Amino acid sequence: MVTLDRTRGYRVFQGINAVILTGVVIVTLYPFVNIVARSFSEERYIVGGQVNLVPRGFNIETYKLVVSDPMFWTNYRNTVVYTVVATAIAMFLTTCYAYVLSKKHLRGRTVLIWVAVFTMIFSGGLIPNYVLVNSLGLTDTIWSVVLPNAISVFNLLVMKTFFEGLPRDLEEAAAIDGLNTYGVLWRIVLPLSKAVIATMVLFYAVSFWNSWFTAFLYLNDGDLFPVTIYLRNLIAGATGAEAAGAGLAEASAAAANIQAVTIMLTVLPILAVYPFVQRYFVSGVMLGAVKG
Repeated sequence: MVTLDRTRGYRVFQGINAVILTGVVIVTLYPFVNIVARSFSEERYIVGGQVNLVPRGFNIETYKLVVSDPMFWTNYRNTVVYTVVATAIAMFLTTCYAYVLSKKHLRGRTVLIWVAVFTMIFSGGLIPNYVLVNSLGLTDTIWSVVLPNAISVFNLLVMKTFFEGLPRDLEEAAAIDGLNTYGVLWRIVLPLSKAVIATMVLFYAVSFWNSWFTAFLYLNDGDLFPVTIYLRNLIAGATGAEAAGAGLAEASAAAANIQAVTIMLTVLPILAVYPFVQRYFVSGVMLGAVKG
């Protein structure tokens, strides 16, 4: 009878859990589906507020318009370059720092950990950061985008915890066989850390791909802008059109249509990459978040 009650309770829990998660999925997907529908709809249906989840008046002319803009592809190429370079630098620095912090016998380890945590809680502020980047001569260069956020402390702590969970016997055996610290890291630790590395690469890549404020702050040359600045300028233009009055409603709707198309073209690479690393996602985060 007890087993039956527990089974019924567990089934009730599963049902409630399924309903809640289904609701979360619907709420999450609705804005994205709406953007897809708007990107393939004609402006007159957007003006009339008739576009919800299904495109009205199938339209791909806006896609042709956006992809024919040379500046869009210039900014798109910049985004790819910034994301690849920034992710590579971030992974190198984060992996090295996390591996060092995972060594409990290291002198000054606690100080190094608190230095990292301190930067998570406190920052120098926007103006001091700008003065620093400008004084280093990094403005209007790729380095002003990829270096200021090169290490995420959250990612650092996750990788540190993961490295601490690896058996020390493996590293000691490798050291006895003649491998130095770098050899142990490259040939023993990293091959065993594919899950957490794939997860951190995803975190960093998505963060850098979607970032726009750093580029907006430090870049003045339009040829250096990432595609997120291109999208931001479209949104700013649409907002200005809406604020100008009802007489510009059609212009605002056209701008909204272009926004939707640009959003779709911007998120497609991330959507294409995510399925290949998704299988590492849960295991990588959980292995790095739970010690034992």
